[in-house]
Amino acid sequence: MRVAILFDLDGTLIDSTEAILDGFAYAFSSFGLEPPPKEKILALIGHPLDFMFVHLGVTSDPMPFVERYKERYRQIFKAKTKLLPKAKEAVLEASRLGRVGIVTTKTGKYSKELMEHLGLMDYFDVLIGPEDVHHPKPHPEPILKALRHLGIPPQEAFMIGDTCLDALAAKDADVCGLGVRCGYGKKELDRCFDHLFADPLLAVRFVKRLKGYHH
Repeated sequence: MRVAILFDLDGTLIDSTEAILDGFAYAFSSFGLEPPPKEKILALIGHPLDFMFVHLGVTSDPMPFVERYKERYRQIFKAKTKLLPKAKEAVLEASRLGRVGIVTTKTGKYSKELMEHLGLMDYFDVLIGPEDVHHPKPHPEPILKALRHLGIPPQEAFMIGDTCLDALAAKDADVCGLGVRCGYGKKELDRCFDHLFADPLLAVRFVKRLKGYHH
């Protein structure tokens, strides 16, 4: 039985901090509001956009803010996003071990375009974004949907992510969660993940050792 290795995007494979902060600044400014401090925005990355806006103080319907964010993000996301160190190597190594997927709260369309732009989309067998599910992470639905698509059971699957949302989704999907310290989740990662690594390549190599792959 081959394994499935699922990756989160922001903070796990890519650094789109600049694009995200720019998008939020644009959205808040569009409605004559002062953008919140960047630390507050970064602490919420991993959640869906509407959730983020509400928790950043938007008391009205957050969807107009989401639309403004996307309007700006669409213009800048390719130029202002880069792969994290060891991300490319991690994806290539994972593709040699089994089936590979992306499970993200970033809009699927942008996720796909971004991975094509960065030259990695061909290595992924499935991409699940928030529009593909009723309940995004930390709910297990996106992980389970990815695994159904791949035809691989949860006990043969791994979810690599950088926040407790990834850990909770993995746990509730009965999948092994592997945390990476290169992203947005900081101190709290120790209490969420049983296995923590500096970067996604080390996480993939852990899977390789665990499963006894030698090639």
